[in-house]
Amino acid sequence: MGKFTEFKLMLKSLPIGQHEFEYHLGKEFFQNMENEDVRDADVRVRLDVDHRAECYELRFHLSGVLTLLCDRCLDELPLDIDTVYDLTVKYGDDYDDETDSLLVIPQNDNYLNVAYIIYDTAVLAIPQRHVHPMGKCNRAMSALYKKHARNADDEDAALEDELMSEIDDIAEVED
Repeated sequence: MGKFTEFKLMLKSLPIGQHEFEYHLGKEFFQNMENEDVRDADVRVRLDVDHRAECYELRFHLSGVLTLLCDRCLDELPLDIDTVYDLTVKYGDDYDDETDSLLVIPQNDNYLNVAYIIYDTAVLAIPQRHVHPMGKCNRAMSALYKKHARNADDEDAALEDELMSEIDDIAEVED
């Protein structure tokens, strides 16, 4: 049994009409996807499938909590996610995923493994910068950060003064 067999959506055997599927994403799901950023997860996925004559309308709704590391203090940061992704799936001659909203799969495929679609939807719901709200970071780490940021500012100021002095010397030589 493979890592993602529970995510196989048997499209060809679905009767025309509306269908609902539920999945749960935990820590193991993200480990299997080899994602080291997500430390823990408790995400519910509801997949609504509307099978029409020629296509399948899929709506993925993900809601729950992903646990990441704070970019500022490196403590765990629970991040609420609530996102929706709509996708139309059709059968065609060849596989084609050129657009974000339409997926064409070969006629001989009986199923669609939705694990990677769900994974992409979850990961895209994570903001690029994930930090605790102001005042909620680990105090000891915040103090170290401020100390080093101040020292870096002092070093930057000294370097800037040195460069300005060199520019002035060059200007005097040219005059």
